[in-house]
Formats: sequence, structure tokens, C-alpha cells
Amino acid sequence: MNAEPILALLDVTPAGVLAPSAAEVLGAAATIGEPVAVVPVPPGADADALTAAAGAAGAAQVIRVSIPEGSVVTPLVDALAAAEGLVVPAAVLVAHSIDGREAAARFAVRTHRALLIDTVGVGVDEEGIIAHHSVFGSNYLVDAAATAGAPVITLRQGAVDERAVAVDSPTVHTLSIEPSARRSARADAFVLAEISSSRPDLRRAKKVVSGGRGLASKEKFALVEELADALGAAVGASRAAVDSGYIPYAHQVGQTGVTVTPELYVAVGISGAIQHRAGMQASKRIVAINKDADAPIFAIADFGVVGDLFTIVPQAIETLKQR
Repeated sequence: MNAEPILALLDVTPAGVLAPSAAEVLGAAATIGEPVAVVPVPPGADADALTAAAGAAGAAQVIRVSIPEGSVVTPLVDALAAAEGLVVPAAVLVAHSIDGREAAARFAVRTHRALLIDTVGVGVDEEGIIAHHSVFGSNYLVDAAATAGAPVITLRQGAVDERAVAVDSPTVHTLSIEPSARRSARADAFVLAEISSSRPDLRRAKKVVSGGRGLASKEKFALVEELADALGAAVGASRAAVDSGYIPYAHQVGQTGVTVTPELYVAVGISGAIQHRAGMQASKRIVAINKDADAPIFAIADFGVVGDLFTIVPQAIETLKQR
């Protein structure tokens, strides 16, 4: 029996290349069926390069849809609707990105489908496709399924380890879409920030070093960055550090920020409020450095150091450099 097609809407960056989440979405699709990539092609992007990248990430079929200039989300929903007319999917998978989750929600409403959001994986049981959720601060894993029809599922970025087998020559379909005339926002221009960093992406990093209010200032937060560089880790932060202006919001770990599950998580000067723990307590190894021996972070730490971080962290950095 042939595997059922799974529509996978891939995120394309403003620079016109596939986002890192594309490999995760296609990897998840491959575990439950045949990955069929829906690739939105913005003006100026190299459609052939996007097709090749989708194939390399495991797409058996690639459905290319041109997106009008300045469009934000509605054309992505139109693209999914057009793709659905070409194949009959068993499920629709989308990255849980800003654009992805809105497109998924709009498409689910438009097509009257069940919507399962922020999942950490997918699978199949005797009744059909199921989605895996990590809930209550990663303390519990639960499964959910649609009672009827193909579900629309968003996947938490960085949570899917499975990868699909590369396809050298995927079947390619090129679709044209008519604007749906539904109300939506429009962007007149995209501004790309010049970011140059050798650090791994926070959502996918195997090691994360996060700093909190205990760093006391933006200048002293550099200690966290130095320790992260010595470990080859990504840089995270508590909400208190972000609100204090030590580091941009994109680095916030917690209930209202990014959820991470690295092999090593180092919390520097972070008390460990429940909101922060919700975003990192599923890490495999947790190291906490705090001067308060009663800080909540020590309740979940595998290794704790009670003391002045401004003495401990420089010593740790020097030792790592010597090794």
C-alpha cells in the first residue's frame, strides 16, 4: 500500500531560502506518510533552488506556489487550499512559527478541519494520525487526534529530531493562485537585520547558557555570552533579564518565550520562577549558579553551585579555555 500524502507547508525566509524548520516539518511528515512540500515562492526567489532544497530535505513532491509581493499570511492559506486540490492529504503539517501558526489556523477554519497546535511530534495508531503534545511545563506528554478528517498540525520548532531521506528528483507541480480577496495585512518592505554569529540557534541548540536578573546589567551579561562561547552553546535569558534590557526578547526562555530541550542547560543568576522552568525543565542536564541556596532553580537542577556568579563564571570560562 502506498503511503498517504502529507502536505507540509515550508517556511521561506525573507531572503528567499528555506527556513531551518523545513527539514523538521518534512521529517515529521515522513514518519506518517509521503511528504508533499508546499513551497511559497516570494518575488525574486529562485524557485529551482527552493525545489532542490525541499527535495534534499525529503520532499517526494514539491508544489510551488508564487506569492504576491508584500503579502503576509493569506496567500499562504490560498497556497494550501490550492495544494489540497491537487492531492488529498491525510494531514497538513506546518511549523509553529509566527506566520506558520496563523496560516494553519486560518486554513483550518476555512476548511473546517481540526487544529492541533504546538506539537512535539506526530505518529499513527490504529485509528489514524495522532499528535504528541508536551504540556504543563513539559511535565506531561499527551496525545491528541481529530475525530474526523485530516488534521492541521503545527510543530514546535526544534522539537522534531526525525529527518526524511533526501530525494534527488522530486515530482514538481507549479500552481497559480487567485487572491482570495479575504482581509489581511500587507507589508510594504522587509528589513533584514545584519546578524553575524557563530552560535547555534537557540531553539535547536544542544547546549544553552541562560542569564537572569542576577547579572545586574547589560554590560555584565557579557559573562553569559563568554561562557556560552566557551561551551559552544546558544545564549538564552530569563524574562527578568529581557525586561531589564540585558538582551533582546528573541533570547527569552520560558512560558512566554522559547521552549528549549538541550542536552545541557546552564542557568546563571536565574531564580527559577515557574514561568522560566516551563521553557527549560525538560533539558537533559541542568546546571544552576546562584547565590541564593533557596532559589527554586535548584529544585530541578542536576548540579548546583551556590555562590557569587561574578567569581564562579570567570573561573569556569578560564578552565574551559585551558581544556
